[in-house]
Amino acid sequence: MNHFQPVALEHASRLVNHGPTVLVTSADGARRNVMAAAWSMPVEFTPPRIAVVIDKRTYTRELVAASGAFGICLPGTALVDLTYALGNTSGRTLDKFERHGIAASRGPVLGMPLLEAGCAAWLECRLICEPHTEDAYDTCFGEVVAAAADARIFAGGHWLFREDNADLQTIHHLGGGNFVRAGGTLRAEPL
Repeated sequence: MNHFQPVALEHASRLVNHGPTVLVTSADGARRNVMAAAWSMPVEFTPPRIAVVIDKRTYTRELVAASGAFGICLPGTALVDLTYALGNTSGRTLDKFERHGIAASRGPVLGMPLLEAGCAAWLECRLICEPHTEDAYDTCFGEVVAAAADARIFAGGHWLFREDNADLQTIHHLGGGNFVRAGGTLRAEPL
């Protein structure tokens, strides 16, 4: 059963304003990738815009530049090991989706690969070209053109962190494979 429901764009910034670790997805033609990123944030309400740090040397950054788009997926605690693995391998040499058995759907506006299984939410973004910040700070800006969240954890524009949805609660990277979520810490194990 698919629990994801559209999120009103005026609430899209609430999906990332609490600082979760995110999975950045990218694609250009048949090439695709997914990577973990600990630094992302909303930067504007209307239209909704976000920023994410993507090192200019990464395969993800190459695909984002080529396509002008990216996805942001918010993994839940159930994906802590996968998130850690995705942040520690390069997509240049292997298809991470295939390697880790990741199912992705196509974004409704830009066709970016988006993850729902084990994730709390996703945002599909059009790259806003800002050469200075991209080059100097590895910061990419995107306008959110579509967003959806699992209604078991985000509904009516608000997060619902409860005991019964712990597997969907967002994770926050502390460094060295250590993550925290509301209610405790998590240690990622190599896959």
